[in-house]
Amino acid sequence: MVSVIVELRNVEDTQAAMGWAGGHTVVVDRPQGRAGGQGLGFNGAQLLGLAVGGCFCNDLHYVAADMGIGLGKISISVHVELEDDLSFAKAATMTVSCETLDGSDPQLVIDRAKARCMVGNSLMRGVPVSIEAAA
Repeated sequence: MVSVIVELRNVEDTQAAMGWAGGHTVVVDRPQGRAGGQGLGFNGAQLLGLAVGGCFCNDLHYVAADMGIGLGKISISVHVELEDDLSFAKAATMTVSCETLDGSDPQLVIDRAKARCMVGNSLMRGVPVSIEAAA
């Protein structure tokens, strides 16, 4: 089994958190004025949208490379709809546009990326999440 670990720690003198995996970092915060947030980084809904769209963007490239097709412009927009109390996401809708460099119909690339998109497939299948206090 393959696994990935990400870490998060608070950022001193703020109420934001810094997250990292390997050499890559991201700042997580709440909007300015919300529960001590300073708007220093992405909130959870934005991170969810970025995870959905970013994973799909990567999979477009993986699939296109496997098919021997070069890609030009890619445009992805993700709309994350939240419950009124913000306790969970009700839906995510992704709109995808991409060009193939050879002028072929990109729909086959999009369809194959959809079939292998780890984040999208995990959410659709309801990946279990457990939360445990550290010892």
